[in-house]
Amino acid sequence: MRTLAKLSWVELKLLLREPLTVLFALALPLIILYVLGGVFGEEAEADIFRGVGAMSYYVPAYIGLVIASIGLISIPTHLAGYRERGVLKRFHASSVPAWAVGGAEMVVALVIASASSLLLVAAAALVYDFAAPNSLPTVVGAFLLVAVMFAALGVLLGAVLPTARAAQALGLLLWFTMMMLAGAGPPPEVLPSGMRSVGSLTPLKHVIYVMQDAWLGLDAGRSLLVVVVILVLSILLALRFFRWE
Repeated sequence: MRTLAKLSWVELKLLLREPLTVLFALALPLIILYVLGGVFGEEAEADIFRGVGAMSYYVPAYIGLVIASIGLISIPTHLAGYRERGVLKRFHASSVPAWAVGGAEMVVALVIASASSLLLVAAAALVYDFAAPNSLPTVVGAFLLVAVMFAALGVLLGAVLPTARAAQALGLLLWFTMMMLAGAGPPPEVLPSGMRSVGSLTPLKHVIYVMQDAWLGLDAGRSLLVVVVILVLSILLALRFFRWE
């Protein structure tokens, strides 16, 4: 545990120095949220936004988007870069276990996601009216679950992708695709049926449902189970296929 704590502290400082982390975890989701808020306002319509106001829909959805940016872009790029530069090989030579490396990335993801989400909610509250959390403990529990899930998925991607450039390219592709199709961009109800079907297969779609349902007091349905399954599989596969060099 001492190794995990030290490694987490170092990784937090290093990850915060990367421009992609600042852009996709702190700046870009907030900018897009303001744009969509200016377009849709907070008018509730029964046939879109799951029957709630637009900003009540988007605020918890964008908490999920912040978490996804860390798991899909920051962590894989960071780990793959470590492998390219031989840092992981040196960790291995120093008897640092693979679970400590992955665990440190998860701890860092939780810290950055928590700070980014609080900033997002505070900034949105300055401009828009939206529904308050139905149950704060439920929201916190859902947040921790989805943050650990995307962190584990990020560790898995970082464990198998060969270079930082490949990890960055795939992460950006996945992030923008999920944003547009999974409910964090245009309302899913206005998308063609084929796009909605693709969006429903993405992890972000289920993360958004879990966050929204915790925030608004709805029923997450099978999305909660899907998130748990992705979490477990990501951890098992990351441990199985983690490569030091």
